[in-house]
Amino acid sequence: MVKIAVAGGSGQVGQEVVDALVATKRHEIVTLSRNAAAGDSANGVTWRAVNYDDKSQLIESLRGIHTVLSFTQVMDYTPQENLIDAAIAAGVKRFAPSQWGSASTIDMPWWAGKDKIKEYLEKVNENGKVLEYSLFQPGLFLDYLATPYKTAKYVEPLNTMIDFQNRRAIIVDGYDAIMTYTTVKDLAAVVTMAVDLDGEWPVIGGIRGNRVSISQILKIGEKLRGRAFTVDKVKLGDLERGILAASWTLETSHPSVTGDHVEEMLKTVLIGTLLSSAKGAWDVSDEFNQLLPDFKFTQIEEFLAQLWEGKL
Repeated sequence: MVKIAVAGGSGQVGQEVVDALVATKRHEIVTLSRNAAAGDSANGVTWRAVNYDDKSQLIESLRGIHTVLSFTQVMDYTPQENLIDAAIAAGVKRFAPSQWGSASTIDMPWWAGKDKIKEYLEKVNENGKVLEYSLFQPGLFLDYLATPYKTAKYVEPLNTMIDFQNRRAIIVDGYDAIMTYTTVKDLAAVVTMAVDLDGEWPVIGGIRGNRVSISQILKIGEKLRGRAFTVDKVKLGDLERGILAASWTLETSHPSVTGDHVEEMLKTVLIGTLLSSAKGAWDVSDEFNQLLPDFKFTQIEEFLAQLWEGKL
């Protein structure tokens, strides 16, 4: 048994992982939150209020902690740098920064903070390892292809460039991008098993639930939805100039994107996802697959068939 601190544990993905950890009944879980009232100290989880700008308080909050899992916002990366400094000072053994996505952030400016944290972790370890860490990278959540249906307890449905409900897709002309899709449930399961692993975590922690091309996904969609998808093909050059020449765009956004910026942010996210997919950002590696060879990942066609077969 080890003591695990989950930073940002009140967020969607963080809550999924916390529940999976609690279900093992093997570890003591501490959720760090700016507002301890966001949860309670029940069901095997202790909530602890923290100020990410107060390193002394963070150090005290992390004393006795073995592993820190971070799900904090990445647009402002300074709180996570403070968390890393506090983890080192408190003697934390393992740290998982707030990654939980693609192998690269190319053309995804909203995730630039992930690169800053990666660079910071490299810097603090440059003269010898002081903090073991792994960049957990599951690709896109397979659950998003079930939108508008909710298939996880906390993670909400999210529109992407492939829309099973409306049988349509936007792709980059001339690129059959390779994508990695992993269910939220499988990610949470892998994290719980990773916590129990002996030996060092891999720095790059690829989690490859399904490695498929866009054309394969569209074939699955055609099979399950009864007819071919309407496909808008957009030019890479147009996307790089900020031009989205498609007949539709994203209709929902992350809860952190509100107000007058929603439409602009949705366009930015869609363009960035298309560009990054064409440049290989979502083709993640399989380090944790190799470390957990007996784990059976949810397969994309089986998962989607349960959701879409028989639906109009």
